[in-house]
Amino acid sequence: MSDSRLPASFMTPGTSSFADFLGAEAPDLLPSRRAVPAGNAADLAPHGTTIVAATFADGVVMAGDRRATMGNIIAQRDIQKVFPADEYSVVGIAGTAGLAVEMVRLFQTELEHYEKIEGSTLSMDGKANRLAALIRANLGMAMQGLAVVPLFAGYDLAADQGRIFSYDVTGGRYEETAFHSVGSGSLFARGSLKKLYRDDLSAVEAVTAVVQALYDAADDDSATGGPDITRRIFPVVHVITPDGGRHMPEAEVADIADRIIASRMQRPDGPAAPLT
Repeated sequence: MSDSRLPASFMTPGTSSFADFLGAEAPDLLPSRRAVPAGNAADLAPHGTTIVAATFADGVVMAGDRRATMGNIIAQRDIQKVFPADEYSVVGIAGTAGLAVEMVRLFQTELEHYEKIEGSTLSMDGKANRLAALIRANLGMAMQGLAVVPLFAGYDLAADQGRIFSYDVTGGRYEETAFHSVGSGSLFARGSLKKLYRDDLSAVEAVTAVVQALYDAADDDSATGGPDITRRIFPVVHVITPDGGRHMPEAEVADIADRIIASRMQRPDGPAAPLT
């Protein structure tokens, strides 16, 4: 018998959760199982900041700024914080960047593994619950300052609508209505969207609204990066509709950002919302 064969556990029918399988076979590979020195470790790693999502008539859009910080230092100017989870969903990361990216990769594998084992995709609620379980497993790290707080969104084919889910560090899952934001600039981004959001937005209008919200967040939060016109660094944007998810090309996002910047030259505080 060849020694190159997979261990028996790989061939034995079992759970459809890849995270559970990994926890049983190689727990040291899970981000949440790694040993961290005692004390608060929040300043030891770059942190991602602001993520914004909003539903529109035909789906949902998510965008993230590009800045990562370590304390008062800009650690990276072009980090990616928004990733496709599968064909119809997307996840944005806020918190400890390294752990967050690993969690996203594990979540992507979790959804793919389930589809291969069960022969069907998870429901939107099922995807949201699986992500909650991964966050809950990271609670020990979060208590030492290495928290991961993602934002999850996607198109629910059964409900025929875009949906948004937020989380807390304990894995609590909350469905949001219309729009939401997480990260250090989220307070300012949500305040901006309260004035800009409408139920009948088109895809382009929804993207414009979330980029406006990120601009407002960067205007008041030093950890959030605004459009960098000298380096041509702009938010990462994903749009999800019944036809699937699409990463908006940088040229399209740049065109929207350039129009916003030009309008802000005339009105620095952004567009005014009607009083009634």
